[in-house]
Amino acid sequence: MSGGRIPKAFIDDLLVRVDIVDLIDTHVPLKKTGANYTARCPFHTEKSPSFTVNRNKQFFHCFGCGASGNAIGFLMDFNHLDFVEAVEDLAAFVGLDVPREVGEDRANSAAKTNINHLYQLMEQVADFYVGQLRASAAGKKAVAYLKQRGVKSGIAGEYNLGYAPDAWDALSARFDQAALLEAGLLVQKDNAQVYDRFRGRIMFPIRNKRGRVVGFGGRVLDDSLPKYLNSPETALFHKGSEVYGLYELLKKNAKPARILLVEGYMDVIALAEFGIDYAVATLGTAATAAHFDLLFRFAPELVFCFDGDNAGRAAAWRAVTTVLPCLKGGRSCRVMLLPAQHDPDTLVREEGLDAFTECVATAQGLSDYFFEHFTKDLKSADMESRSVLRNEAEAYLTQLPISAFREMMFEKLSALARQHVSDNEAILALRQREKKHRLSGRPSLPSFVMALLVQNPKFIGLIEEMAIDWDQVAFDGIEKFISILHVISTNKPGHFGALLELYRGHGDELIVKKLAALDLLTPEEGMEAEFCGALERLMAQARLAKLEQLLAKDEAEGLSGHEQEALLKMLANK
Repeated sequence: MSGGRIPKAFIDDLLVRVDIVDLIDTHVPLKKTGANYTARCPFHTEKSPSFTVNRNKQFFHCFGCGASGNAIGFLMDFNHLDFVEAVEDLAAFVGLDVPREVGEDRANSAAKTNINHLYQLMEQVADFYVGQLRASAAGKKAVAYLKQRGVKSGIAGEYNLGYAPDAWDALSARFDQAALLEAGLLVQKDNAQVYDRFRGRIMFPIRNKRGRVVGFGGRVLDDSLPKYLNSPETALFHKGSEVYGLYELLKKNAKPARILLVEGYMDVIALAEFGIDYAVATLGTAATAAHFDLLFRFAPELVFCFDGDNAGRAAAWRAVTTVLPCLKGGRSCRVMLLPAQHDPDTLVREEGLDAFTECVATAQGLSDYFFEHFTKDLKSADMESRSVLRNEAEAYLTQLPISAFREMMFEKLSALARQHVSDNEAILALRQREKKHRLSGRPSLPSFVMALLVQNPKFIGLIEEMAIDWDQVAFDGIEKFISILHVISTNKPGHFGALLELYRGHGDELIVKKLAALDLLTPEEGMEAEFCGALERLMAQARLAKLEQLLAKDEAEGLSGHEQEALLKMLANK
């Protein structure tokens, strides 16, 4: 694969060439049901099918867990790929090579070559460390230490454990120094002299989800400091977005029910010895939102396992507050604080596998842990304390994505603080939308027209023919309506799947997906006529609403010059 960006035109063409039904059917057998194809959702457990695929829209949607997207999105979610990997796999599905932007080929090709060279170097260094553990005299001390910690050769081999000789130039004498420096394996002094970063340590290769070594962690064999040493940030290694043990976990189970997040390499190794193969660890840093988003791609539930001392409790609270913005629908967390003087290694040995597994499964739910943090010292009759509770807790809860879980958290906060949450605009808006939806089995007219349009982007020509003066219309959501019109008019996507790709990562992506998922109860052959009729009704209502709006404002406070011009034009055309 050469360097450079993938041209947008290629991605658009690829989405037009691929039939999402054929693609998904190769991964999840589909059954024709009316206009759609259905199956049991591959992204959550269910007894009856709620996963639908629509050939006309080139879109999948699960009415159970809310998963939705186009062909690229399906591959990203189903195979845990990033965007570029999914595009490459989709291109291979239809037998196409992925082109790259010509203007950047030379620089990016050189960068890609260098990255590949670094990957090769890291593999060679990892093999060197493994050889030192198994064959060198000094490595025998490391083997003895591992055995004393209960680590057998099987797990050591599975995680590719090694040993860095206690020498200043073990690597620099064998490999290219410039490459070693770029990979973070050498340290350069002010006088330009270099020496090995890792010396006299057990080595833990850090592999990304595709199995490539991107960094190392090293542990001393005694009590000297620092006990653990990690690779620095490099072109390959970003500790804020990688976790230790994920590759090994996914090799055994690509879709675990939960992932246990522990504090260190040895915790992962020790638990693996007992058959607990769903543990991962952060790399000498606090867990980040990038860590959580990565892990949630593979499991719906995370369990934070921390020591019960002050440092462990502080780390648990940091993790809980960091994960809040990541808790979209279908994601959940638990908190497992260990007894004093225990870490996962000692607890599983003392309590046994079954007891430890039970502790994981019954760990405290995030909501209980969150409110316990604020209420453990709360005095029931102290209004000031309750005011502090509300203000501090609310600041965290506003980070939650709009969802039923968010609403329930605010309701619980309201009960604890003995105050109503009516001032929480997000919750009110959510309730009003749900009430409106329950009272009316059909979306509002603007939503109906917008849904017809996003599901059939070719209808943009019908709107352009009307030459609508947007200064003369008004309705709820008009700004969003015009924004979506602009995207469709500018890009002319061939179907909804291609339109959705334009919104990947955009703030309106969820809105566009929800519009696509609406069942408009309109037969395919009558879709265009239905759209034209609905659009004419909307514009008639919108002109009247705008006229009434301008007349009321003119009477109450007067109009600007632009508004007066619009009003005169509307009255002349009335």
